[in-house]
Amino acid sequence: MTGTMLYLRSRRVPMALVAAVGGAAVVWALCLAFAEERDITVLVVVMTVLLMVAALSATLAGPDEHLDRTASMRWPWWRAAHLIAALLVVLAVLLVTQHTGARFGPAALVVRDAAGLLGLTALCASVVGAARSWFLPLGWTVVAAMYPQQGVWGATATWQGQPPGSDAAMLTAGVLALGGLIAYSMAGPARREASE
Repeated sequence: MTGTMLYLRSRRVPMALVAAVGGAAVVWALCLAFAEERDITVLVVVMTVLLMVAALSATLAGPDEHLDRTASMRWPWWRAAHLIAALLVVLAVLLVTQHTGARFGPAALVVRDAAGLLGLTALCASVVGAARSWFLPLGWTVVAAMYPQQGVWGATATWQGQPPGSDAAMLTAGVLALGGLIAYSMAGPARREASE
């Protein structure tokens, strides 16, 4: 078995992919069957991105974080590639629906929210560990998507639910994406105590 396959299995990537893609497929099928509009609403798009990111957050740490720091691999490159691959999975699954009867979009919203939420999740994984990394993105996104605010400060605080053209939301998502990529790539997931 190759190193890549061992890495993917140790991170439970196949199971997370089934959960993420399966969840998005269920949402898409329900929208295709019951929605009157071809475009899926912004709230449903944001929550579907969140669902996929939360499912993929389980892959941000292996069963032994200490091994991740002692192996003879260049972990920052592996971790960065891992986050970029997760982003590409979310984007590919949701943007392929542009040519179907129910589409997740607009594309700028999907890209912004996927990058920002993955970055926020990676940042949380670096601070509190991968097992709890989805808590903050879930809580923040549910409130922000249901109650988006106006103005620069409001758009910054509720960037997930803002229209795709919002510069403040794009800047916030970009900062979170870049910060999460750097923090997770360099530090990796937070270490767990032996009792966890």
